[in-house]
Amino acid sequence: MKKFIVLFLVSSAFLTITIAQTSFKEITLEDVWKKYSFYPATVSGINSMNDGVNYTMLVGETGVVKYEYKSGEKVATIIDLNELKVSGVSNINEYVFSADETKLLFSTEVEPIYRHSFVASYYVFDIKTKELKAISDKGKQQLATFSHDGTKVAFVRENNMFIKDLNTNEEFAITNDGKFNEIINGALDWVYEEEFNDSEANFLKPFVWSPDGSKIAYYKFDESNVKQFNMTMYGTLYPEWYKFKYPKAGEANSVVSIHIYDINKKQTIKVDVGNEKDQYIPRIKWTANQSTLCVLRLNRLQNKLEMLYADANTGSSTVAYTEEDKYYVEVTHDNLTFINDGKTFITSSERDGYNHLYLYDVNGNLIRQITKGEWDVTKFYGYDEKNKLLYFESAEVSPIQRHVYSIDINGNNKIQLTQKSGKNEPYFSKSFKYFINVHSDANTPYMTTLNDSKGKQIREFEVNKYNTVLLEKMKEYGFAKKEFLTIKTENNITLNAWMIKPLNFDPAKKYPVFMYVYGGPGHQTVMDEFDYNSVWYQLLAQKGYIVVSVDTRGSGARGADFRKVTYGQLGKYETIDQIDAAKYLGTLPYVDKTRIGIQGWSYGGYMSTLCLSKGSDVFKMAIAVAPVTNWRFYDSVYTERYMGLPQNNADGYDDNSPINHVEKIKGKFLLVHGTADDNVHFQNSMELVDALVKANIQFDMQFYPNKNHSIYGGNTRLHLFTKMTSFVLENL
Repeated sequence: MKKFIVLFLVSSAFLTITIAQTSFKEITLEDVWKKYSFYPATVSGINSMNDGVNYTMLVGETGVVKYEYKSGEKVATIIDLNELKVSGVSNINEYVFSADETKLLFSTEVEPIYRHSFVASYYVFDIKTKELKAISDKGKQQLATFSHDGTKVAFVRENNMFIKDLNTNEEFAITNDGKFNEIINGALDWVYEEEFNDSEANFLKPFVWSPDGSKIAYYKFDESNVKQFNMTMYGTLYPEWYKFKYPKAGEANSVVSIHIYDINKKQTIKVDVGNEKDQYIPRIKWTANQSTLCVLRLNRLQNKLEMLYADANTGSSTVAYTEEDKYYVEVTHDNLTFINDGKTFITSSERDGYNHLYLYDVNGNLIRQITKGEWDVTKFYGYDEKNKLLYFESAEVSPIQRHVYSIDINGNNKIQLTQKSGKNEPYFSKSFKYFINVHSDANTPYMTTLNDSKGKQIREFEVNKYNTVLLEKMKEYGFAKKEFLTIKTENNITLNAWMIKPLNFDPAKKYPVFMYVYGGPGHQTVMDEFDYNSVWYQLLAQKGYIVVSVDTRGSGARGADFRKVTYGQLGKYETIDQIDAAKYLGTLPYVDKTRIGIQGWSYGGYMSTLCLSKGSDVFKMAIAVAPVTNWRFYDSVYTERYMGLPQNNADGYDDNSPINHVEKIKGKFLLVHGTADDNVHFQNSMELVDALVKANIQFDMQFYPNKNHSIYGGNTRLHLFTKMTSFVLENL
């Protein structure tokens, strides 16, 4: 799910405000969404080298460049893009080294499939000989991956798996039954890609090489019985349908199986994952024992997680670890780490009410809880086996901040490695000797430093110079400070919030309030970090609006009870809290309580629509972008995790569907959707429109042909935010 927002069009009512603020430059929508004038610089694509003292980055038009951590000095250019262009390769999308760092595998000519997946042309570059070799000339590939010895590359093409032997140049198939919309080998179906994976970290590997490179374990999805969803694609005389398998809540999922191919024997075995076919396999991973594959098994209701050990030679399996929860066990991370001693593993759990790290023996017996406290571990970065230290991120200081820590395997000597308030995002070297830290706070763009394993700063990165200039530019344009506050609701619930006040704020005046909402389980909009979308809020502040966002019950980093209270009735408590927060804001002496509006995208669009209906006496207007309008329309994995099956929870699905509350709407409503949204289908908005018409509720709508859930490309984002801005100015 997603979010977003923006502004333009000056009405006469706000012209005097703009004139009165001539001491600051005016932010325009073109600045925000065409020129991206306030977009910060940051480092990306960092890959640590095996030695732990050097790293590589993909640098603009240069190529892949190697640097020394400590000095920041350039060591070498690994791949020169100018040299590649001679071979007809114009750019590099993503790259990875072979285990011995003698070769580099990269993708180019990328074509998207869904939001996160793509096909591309993959190449292997020999660093010593400078030889460039295409993986295949038989069509674009997916997910190309080196074997551990670097002699082979496995990849997927047209739903089948292949292996390319780099020594013999032979390409051979290890599956042949792949078929579009029926059988997928070695890649993910739509719902696994969206709900069990991460677009940046790629937690879920649809195939994994064994440590010695002799075997490869892979997923097979049989989606034959999954119902097909059709999207109309415009642009031709007769619009075409794009057809794909999308399991909605309560409907049939793919039947998932795990297989292991033996390279030497050229044989495939099927792993025993149990007799139940209506289940999930959210992860597979080789253990420290290369003849044992770990398979995570999750039941359909997602409240029971089991860890299976499968014999790589026979496929037989045993259950080694089980975790159950009365609500759900969320597998949206990759914290499971097998220690090289072959005797223990590290994983995370909410068993004590907060997400923490635990040490188990390989038989699933708890040895100890490593981290403890009334705070959540929000990321696990890895285990330094040499020094027996774990590195992780947590919300211990505050739910709205993130800091980096180390702790020893015995749960002692916890050290906070980052000190600056805000959000810290580290990139560790393979030796854990260094980490590159990207820090920001709500009012300061990203500042990047190199730190040692104790957190001591060694140097700053060059990009900081750009962001320092950007910070001065923000002052020239009168960026107001984003302030944090807490709101106590009528139900005595304390909620975190932020507020941006108008330029030249006068506490004696009354201001309209524009609220931004997301609200999905575990998500937070109230974070002390730099958010480019806030530039639009600054534009609104220049127009005389107070902008506010509130994290309600169900949001993250406040423990399992606070997050899971929404189980089975998504939208109920979140809407109550947003309405209560708006009522509180209306009591402030500088707020005009008759002019409070709300906007959201995706889950936020669902929330803004509910708020306008259930809070019709509180909200004057609402904008919903790509909203879910009934959870029956959304995908099985996400929806059932938080709602259970619709067959067992009909009231939970229907009581908080905006479709069933439209008759309560009194304020102005703008509905926005992309017609090619493969995530939150255009169907959601069409069903809502049908209900609005039946109830004779007037509304505005804006649709974008062939645009997906993110609604971008060309002038699309600028056009969208121009529309939303004018709607705000005219109706709030």
